[in-house]
Amino acid sequence: MPRIELSSGPIDYQDTGGEGPVLVFGHGMPMNGTQWRKVVPMLDGYRCVVPTLPLGAHRQPMNPDADLSQRGVARLLGEFIERLGAGPVTLVLNDWGGGQFLVSEGRAQQVARLVLVACEAFDNFPPGPAKALAHVCRVPGGVWLLTRLMRVPAIRHARSGYGGMSLRGIPDEIMDDWFAPATRDRAIRRDFAKFATGAPGRKTLLAWSERLRDFDRPVLVVWATEDRLMPREHGPRLAALYPQGRLVEIADSSTLIPEDQPERLAHALIDFLTRTGAEPSRHLS
Repeated sequence: MPRIELSSGPIDYQDTGGEGPVLVFGHGMPMNGTQWRKVVPMLDGYRCVVPTLPLGAHRQPMNPDADLSQRGVARLLGEFIERLGAGPVTLVLNDWGGGQFLVSEGRAQQVARLVLVACEAFDNFPPGPAKALAHVCRVPGGVWLLTRLMRVPAIRHARSGYGGMSLRGIPDEIMDDWFAPATRDRAIRRDFAKFATGAPGRKTLLAWSERLRDFDRPVLVVWATEDRLMPREHGPRLAALYPQGRLVEIADSSTLIPEDQPERLAHALIDFLTRTGAEPSRHLS
């Protein structure tokens, strides 16, 4: 797997290569590129780049002094896009919504389009049910305890937690992979805790959200109708916030639309990209 050494540490990433328009995919906590494993193969003709951000499933720890707050990880993502050297990209986010803070930080020059798929927004950082996880991570040894608790099926599949993020259910082998790095590495647990507890207060989050109006490039908002974590009203509200926002709702899905409805999401992506001048070299069959 290729790697880019950034100012805060190493970032591993997957890259399908090719000459098509570049899509960069963000993921949730503590997830990695497997979150997009069903969607990326459908995006024929595009170059899909999926970095593993330091949200707890990364395999190489970041520098001890790395800023892994919401704003810090957004800046890190921006640095990754710049170092990738692929020109303005389409940034696609699901679950974690902090990539939007590239706009509020004035660092979105390399982002040509945004695709926001059932992600954190406004003051929903972290989403309501996930706030308990953040409290656990503030306690010394809390992340270690969390990795042990996530081995218990009743906790792993609870509808108030990760079990509620997909109506189809997240395969155990995928969740094992997400939690494995923090299970075995204290430095990864340190990074996990930094990010999990790194959201600012409600007033700051809402102030940052107001700055998103400055992003005058195309934005696609894809929202799930059965989501337990991302409020239904946030989809239309986000689409209205961005000057060129457009909303698509996908039924029979929760937060992880790439898991529940990958084909419908892929078609929505390709339609949006084609409409906004990012023609693939080959269309989805």
